[in-house]
Amino acid sequence: MKRPIFVGIVLSIAAVVSGLALSTASSVAATSLPTLTLALTKNTVTVGGGSMVSGAVNVVTTVTGEKSDTPILILLKPGVTPAEFGKVIASLSPTAPFDAIDPYGTVVFDGFAAAGAPSSGQTVLEPGTYVAGETGNGHAVFTVTRAATPAALPTPGATVTAVDFRFRGARTLHDGELVRFQNDGYLIHMFVYIPVKSVVAAKKAEAALLAGNTKTAKKYAIGKPGTFVEPLSHGQLQQEVITQPPGVYVMACFMNAQDGREHFQLGMMRTIKIVK
Repeated sequence: MKRPIFVGIVLSIAAVVSGLALSTASSVAATSLPTLTLALTKNTVTVGGGSMVSGAVNVVTTVTGEKSDTPILILLKPGVTPAEFGKVIASLSPTAPFDAIDPYGTVVFDGFAAAGAPSSGQTVLEPGTYVAGETGNGHAVFTVTRAATPAALPTPGATVTAVDFRFRGARTLHDGELVRFQNDGYLIHMFVYIPVKSVVAAKKAEAALLAGNTKTAKKYAIGKPGTFVEPLSHGQLQQEVITQPPGVYVMACFMNAQDGREHFQLGMMRTIKIVK
């Protein structure tokens, strides 16, 4: 398994794609939140929906002309232009830690969407200039202005928090429950899951991952890995409705550390259960 890498540079803007086989897109039931729409094709991103003001938002993604895609929203740091950000991305080595973008941009939303029914997730947009990207060559730049009365996120049923290098919070999630995935670490983290047969199998898979032996860890998987939320920057959060089947899962972060190890090799994994 590989960590996410930058691909598809066009006009010096790149999106992020995970080397994992992502299988499930979470969806969020209709809410009263403003909607920001992302229409993705293999090489284009179209931003719409009318929600270009700060505050909580429901990001709804549709994919056409391809099986799946990975929508990402990056808030540029003050004074950084899209062209400057693109040059930074283009200069990065594929093995460089994703955290190298921190001085230039903040990943505020990062999901997975399959063709067919729209997928959605909730986040909070701050005022500023954004780059919306996908796994191909497409990108779009848009501006979020300050709202007089920003919308607030609905209260989740559970929260899972990433820190450097652990997961904290709920260990049991419920099918159909709105869950907040939050990065309180200083580094960029992701919430990947691997379905396993039992808690015993989960502990064996964790031991293999800690040793850096992903080949052995795969033997305990009973289905394809997927993501609750892809890489998020420090202080960012995303809310999803749990749609994964009830069972036991190993949740891990596959980002690269400065020394070349992946975060799960530093202990960033956790056994969780999804129940009805």
